[in-house]
Amino acid sequence: MTSLRLATRKSPLALLQAHIVKDLLERHGVLAELVALETSGDQRLDVPLAQMGGEGVFAVEIQRAVLRGDADVAVHSAKDLPSESPDGLMLACVPERLDPADVLVGRSLAGLGPGATVATGSPRRRALLLERRPDLHIVELRGNMASRLAAPGRNGVDAVVAAAAALERLGSSALCAQRLDESWFVPQVGQGALALEARMDDLATLMLLAEINDEDAFACVLAERAFLRELGVGCSIPAGAYARITDDVLEMSAVMIASDGSRSVRGIARGTRHEPLGTRLALHLRDEQGGGSLPGWDRDT
Repeated sequence: MTSLRLATRKSPLALLQAHIVKDLLERHGVLAELVALETSGDQRLDVPLAQMGGEGVFAVEIQRAVLRGDADVAVHSAKDLPSESPDGLMLACVPERLDPADVLVGRSLAGLGPGATVATGSPRRRALLLERRPDLHIVELRGNMASRLAAPGRNGVDAVVAAAAALERLGSSALCAQRLDESWFVPQVGQGALALEARMDDLATLMLLAEINDEDAFACVLAERAFLRELGVGCSIPAGAYARITDDVLEMSAVMIASDGSRSVRGIARGTRHEPLGTRLALHLRDEQGGGSLPGWDRDT
């Protein structure tokens, strides 16, 4: 029987996600084993993600293992992936996507009193919260999901922001105090989805991964990643994008927002070609913010 080695982070949630992929493959007659690795993002829990450069800190070591031949497939949370795969790798599969929304754990937005403390390590989540509730006190939050979900009620923290999909995979959806509507609290690119990378020349593995690919989820993640790629390294503005397909039409909403939530630009695009749609929406938002209305955009990059 065919066997694949799945490279994954060592965190409990990442291992659970890798086991989901393992089970999907085994239902299609493919044996799989996990190759658990520690990433730079896992090692440096005392450093805010924004200070670490953010993009790729949970993915690079996983990708390198596949490129070296120590594993056949890299299993990621799609939101942790850089906007482009390294040379030699390709995004090969996105299994069925879960709810992409963010949620509050501890208290709902309405249940948070003036000046309440909310913990999150995400600049996007911080900015979107401050847009609606500029009175909130936002503090940094790192660590595995168990420690983050346990934060409300400790050290003055009233609520934390988490991904709905993470709670669902952990069997902890009951902890959700409020699902934040993605029409205004636009999710991170790829949130709720798993992303599987493989070597471009490993045709046998690519064919096996095609068996568990969800075509709609794959198209939506490609559109969102095209949005992120077009923004490029010159943009440090918190941003989010979410695509969905209805009646064969892909609709994508996106936001770019100042880090303090004081200003934002939003847009919606519809079409049938996923990557051009994401690129077009990024260009629209970049033009709307005018190269200077939101801090953090370098027009020369």
